[in-house]
Amino acid sequence: MLYWIFKWSLFVPVVRLAFRPHVTGEDNIPDSGPAVVACNHTSMAETLLLPAMIRRRLTFPVKAELFVGGGGIGKSIVAWFLAHVGQVPMDRAGGRASATSMDSVLNVLRDGRLLGIFPEGTRSPDGRLYKGKTGVARLVLRAEVPVIPVGFINTVWVRTRPFGIPWIKRPAINIGEPVDFDRYASAAGDRHVLRYVTDEIMAAVQEQSGQEYVDAYAASVKAAAVDGRDLPSAIVRSRPGLGRPVPPVPGPAADPGPATPTADVSA
Repeated sequence: MLYWIFKWSLFVPVVRLAFRPHVTGEDNIPDSGPAVVACNHTSMAETLLLPAMIRRRLTFPVKAELFVGGGGIGKSIVAWFLAHVGQVPMDRAGGRASATSMDSVLNVLRDGRLLGIFPEGTRSPDGRLYKGKTGVARLVLRAEVPVIPVGFINTVWVRTRPFGIPWIKRPAINIGEPVDFDRYASAAGDRHVLRYVTDEIMAAVQEQSGQEYVDAYAASVKAAAVDGRDLPSAIVRSRPGLGRPVPPVPGPAADPGPATPTADVSA
């Protein structure tokens, strides 16, 4: 209930009147049924923009630490807000805690709802699209749900003149057609399948965002920058998964589908 109160009384007016985002492809979001909404990630504003601009409720997995109050009034307010608008805590420490939180995330899809995911795992350090983590593929294959690719454009905060107030100038949200990977559901434990599905999801996101793609994890690039190191694996490619073979579809009547392009046009 609080989700809708906050949405219509606060976030929709602020987002639509102040930022005036342009949305294309909203009809690609089904009126009902579960789906994973996979997005690029350049700004925290994206977690507000998309829920405010689509008809259906959208749930994001949020790092579990933010659900723990204490350490100041601000943290307590954030923890209260996240819990009461139905966001899902995601423990990334590994082990039993991570497995339990994964079940909570899966339950969002099992309940027929929309789940928002940023497959890069962190914000882009420079506005480019980075390699997706395979957790999104695990979710999609285990829940057997479609993926709706979303590309955000112009969502980075900029300081306006003359007061220097952070603002977003006419962001765009491009929503692509759903992509289905059910044919690989029985191979959800195969690392080659997980990598392929993740790359195809990221390629669909890239089609909507128009970003340059870097075949490296954003977190690794950030860590290397902090340490003052170059990251040799940070190679610019035309699309995710370039040159990787398409894994065979499980089953006697396997149809591998279209092959991933193999011509390397790296910049």
